[in-house]
Amino acid sequence: MFKVTFKFESGEGVEAFAASGENLLEVARKTNVAIDAPCSGNAACGKCRVKLLSGALDSQKTRHISDEEYASGWRLACVSKITEDVEIMVPDIASAYKSRMKAADLSSPQEIKIFEDAKRDLQEAGLELKNSLSLIPVEMTAPTLDDTMPDVERLERAVAAATGIKRVRIPYSVLKELPDKLRQYEFQVQCVVRCTSRDVFVYDIYGKEETVRAGGLVVDIGTTTVSALIIDMLNGDILAKATTGNGQIRYGADVINRIIESRKPGGQKKLQDAVIKETINPLIHTMCRTSGLKTSQIYRMSVGANTTMNHLFTGINAEPLRTEPYIPAFFKTNAVFANDLGIDINPDAHIIIAPNVGSYVGGDITAGTLTSMIWNKPELSVFIDLGTNGEIVFGNQDFLMSCACSAGPAFEGGDISCGMRATDGAIEACTIDPVTMEPTFHVIGEEGQKPVGLCGSGIIDVISELFRCNMISPKGKFIREGKRIRHDKYGMGSYVLAFQEDAGSVKDVEINEVDIDNFIRAKGAIFSGIQTLISSLDFDVSMVDNVYVAGGIGSGINMKNAVGIGMLPDIPLEKFHYIGNSSLSGSYAMLLSAEAERKVYELARSITYVELSTTPGYMDEFVAACFIPHTNTALFPSVTQVEISG
Repeated sequence: MFKVTFKFESGEGVEAFAASGENLLEVARKTNVAIDAPCSGNAACGKCRVKLLSGALDSQKTRHISDEEYASGWRLACVSKITEDVEIMVPDIASAYKSRMKAADLSSPQEIKIFEDAKRDLQEAGLELKNSLSLIPVEMTAPTLDDTMPDVERLERAVAAATGIKRVRIPYSVLKELPDKLRQYEFQVQCVVRCTSRDVFVYDIYGKEETVRAGGLVVDIGTTTVSALIIDMLNGDILAKATTGNGQIRYGADVINRIIESRKPGGQKKLQDAVIKETINPLIHTMCRTSGLKTSQIYRMSVGANTTMNHLFTGINAEPLRTEPYIPAFFKTNAVFANDLGIDINPDAHIIIAPNVGSYVGGDITAGTLTSMIWNKPELSVFIDLGTNGEIVFGNQDFLMSCACSAGPAFEGGDISCGMRATDGAIEACTIDPVTMEPTFHVIGEEGQKPVGLCGSGIIDVISELFRCNMISPKGKFIREGKRIRHDKYGMGSYVLAFQEDAGSVKDVEINEVDIDNFIRAKGAIFSGIQTLISSLDFDVSMVDNVYVAGGIGSGINMKNAVGIGMLPDIPLEKFHYIGNSSLSGSYAMLLSAEAERKVYELARSITYVELSTTPGYMDEFVAACFIPHTNTALFPSVTQVEISG
C-alpha cells in the first residue's frame, strides 16, 4: 500500500492509501476529494488536472497537458496510476464544481421574488394555496382506574372527533414518544397532521401552548447543482435557501456517464449516497441551523429532477433509460418516504416527486412548466430550461409539446476548459472593447473576487462579444491577433480573459476554439429544437408571443447576446423573460398547494413528447444552426458586427 496525500491551495490536506496500480481519480473519489471529471475519467475533457509535488506516477501523456506543463508536474488524474508514495496538489479549478455551500440572504427581495411571483400567478389562475398539512388542538381526559383506555386509542378517538375523519394513523415515531408527551402536556396537545378524505396521519405532538412550525423541504436535483428551500407549510414563508454542487458530478458531468457508473459493482449505492448523504443531507442541516427548525420538524418534501436524477435519487436502476427502447421504471410515484431513502427529516415525511414526461424530459420540466404559466395563456409561448441539458416546451392553454436537446453540459460549464457552475469565482457577464480587445467582466462573489472560470451566462456573453467584435468567424475560429489572442503549437486559437497573475487559479482563464465549438453545438441544439417544435405544427417563430428562459446558469442571461450567437430566435427582446430556477419554484408550488400538485400531474399527462432524433428534418436544422448566428443569416436580421478600421 502507498500513501497518497492530496493538498489544496487553501493549505489543507487529506491522506489516503492506495494499492499499487490503482487509478488516482478513483482514489480521490473513494477519499471524497473533489476532482472535476465531466467525462467520468475517459481522458476526454482534461479537467482533472492535478500537480505532482513529490513521488512518481505512472501517467500517460495527453493532448490536454503541454510538454512544459508535464515537465513541471501536471498530470491528468484519470490516466495516472499509483506506484509509490505521492503528494498531489489539487488546484481550485479542479474542485470548483464542488465549492462551498451557499446559503441565500432571504432579506434580499431578489432571493424571494420568484417564489412570491409563483404564488401570485397560481392564485390568479384559480389554484388555492392550501395543502393537506395542518395543526389541530386535541384535548383528552386523563386515564383513571375507571378509564383504562390505551394512550394510542385515546389519541385516535380525540383526533377523529376533532377532524371528523374516522380513520386515524399513528406511526411508530409518534407512538414511541406518546406516553411521555401526553403526560408531560397533561393530555392537552397540538398535533401536526395530514388530512385527506380517507384518513388522518399524525406526524408529531406538541404542547398546547407551544409555538409550532411545520416545515417542508423543496429540492431541485440538477445534474450539476442542487438547490433547496425550507418553507413553513402552514403559511408558505421561505425560512431558508441554499445551493451546492451535486456530489454525483465526480462520476461524470452527464447522465449517461452516471448511469454507466451506477451499473458497476456498488455503483448504484455510490450514486445515491453522493446525492443524498453528501449533498442533500448537508443542505438540510445547514438550512435547519439557519431557520431554527429541527430536522424532525420537516414533515414533507418535494423534488424536481430530470428522469435519470429521479432514478439515481431513489436508488432505482436507470440502465433501461439509456438503452433502446428507453423505458424508465416510473413516470410518477407516490410511494416514497424519507425513511426509505435516508433523508434527514421526519422519517414519515412523504416525498412528492414531480412527474416525468419521457426518458429525457423529467419532473424538473413539468414543475417548471407549471410556474412558467404557459398552460394558462391563449398566446403561443416557448419555455426553455437551460441546464446540463436543454429541454423545451411549446404551446398554450390548448396544447403543449416538449422535446429534449442533446446540448451537453456546456450551459453549466461542462465541456468548456475553464467552465464552472455559477458560483464564487465564475465570470457571469462580460463585454469586450472592439478596438483594444480588452475584456470587462463581473465575477460572482465578494468584491475583489478573482476569476477562476466561466459559468453559462458568462460563456454566452464572451462568445457573443468575440463575434460582435469580429474576433472570431461564424465557425468560431479566431481571425484577429492581439496580446490576448494566442495559438498553441497545433494552431488552436484562444482568448485570455484573465492572465494567471490576475486570476484566482493556477493558470490563465481563457476560452479556446474547442470550447467555442462545443458551445456552438450546444446553442445549435437549443435553436434547432425550438425551430423543429414550432415548424412541426406549421407555425413560425414570429407567431411566438413569449419565451420563458429558466436555469441557474448565472444571475440572468443577456438575451440580446443569446440571440446574437443564434441560441434564441431573433424576435423582439421584450418577448424574452428570465424566470430563474423554475424547477425549484415549481416544486415549491407543489409542496405548498395540493391543487398545484394535481395541476403538475395533469400537465405531465397533457404534454406531448417529441423525440427529435426520429423527427424528419431535425438533423438538417441542427447542422444549419452550428454557426454563429446561423447559416441562414436572414433568420437573424438584428445581429450585426462592429466595423473595425485599420
